[in-house]
Amino acid sequence: MTIQGSNVLLTGASMGIGSAIAEALAAKGANLILFARSEDKLQSLADKIKKQHATKVIYKAVDIQDYTAVEGAVKSSVQELGQIDILVNNAGLALGAPSAFHDLRVSDILTMNNTNINGFMFATHAVLNTSMITRKIGTILNITSVTGLEVPPFPGEAVYHSNKAAQEAFTNALRNELSGTNIRVMALRPGCVATNFHSQRVGHDKEMYNSFFEGFQPLEPVDVAESAVYMLEQPLNRSVKALDVVPSAQRSLTVFDREWNKRNA
Repeated sequence: MTIQGSNVLLTGASMGIGSAIAEALAAKGANLILFARSEDKLQSLADKIKKQHATKVIYKAVDIQDYTAVEGAVKSSVQELGQIDILVNNAGLALGAPSAFHDLRVSDILTMNNTNINGFMFATHAVLNTSMITRKIGTILNITSVTGLEVPPFPGEAVYHSNKAAQEAFTNALRNELSGTNIRVMALRPGCVATNFHSQRVGHDKEMYNSFFEGFQPLEPVDVAESAVYMLEQPLNRSVKALDVVPSAQRSLTVFDREWNKRNA
């Protein structure tokens, strides 16, 4: 489909993969609706995009754990910009690594579940009912993870990996449910990406963060953004149902080629 002129709602838009996707879509001529919690970061990103591209950008500071807030933000966005053609579900977080499940704070478990599962579904529910079901057309791109299919060998993150598996199941079930419409549902599964997300998941422990990427170069957010654009640019009769984008050194979730940098220096 043509991205140019499409109205795109992007959650988790304020930093990392989200902001990279926003900039990549703006470069293709998309009009953007940016959701995240930080109004300051959203405003900064919106201002940057408007200076670089002749496209419409609006933003809403919203916590996707709150369905009422999500629904209200979606409806007001449609009133301002028009019907939503594309939803990119990108918001997500991991907390408490590398703690075992029984050592996690219950508050962290709830925050991850409410963001990665409820928020994911809330945004989808609101957009479907506001813009897509009645028109029977649209595209939903879910940013999931390779960990939704295979659990890494290191300890911890039982909640996060379970969340990602749930996102995969939701993506597949929703795709089947929407048969009989022109609404496409796809999953983009990043591997290791150098973002604040990975820093946050290890409590911003720099030594642990660096050891995770030892010997190889992780992806940058722009790599994931380019993959998202590729999936969204496919014609309506073609769907890249799922796409894994990983560093070449990440052979699987159990095998990392930590000699990659040395060999390719």
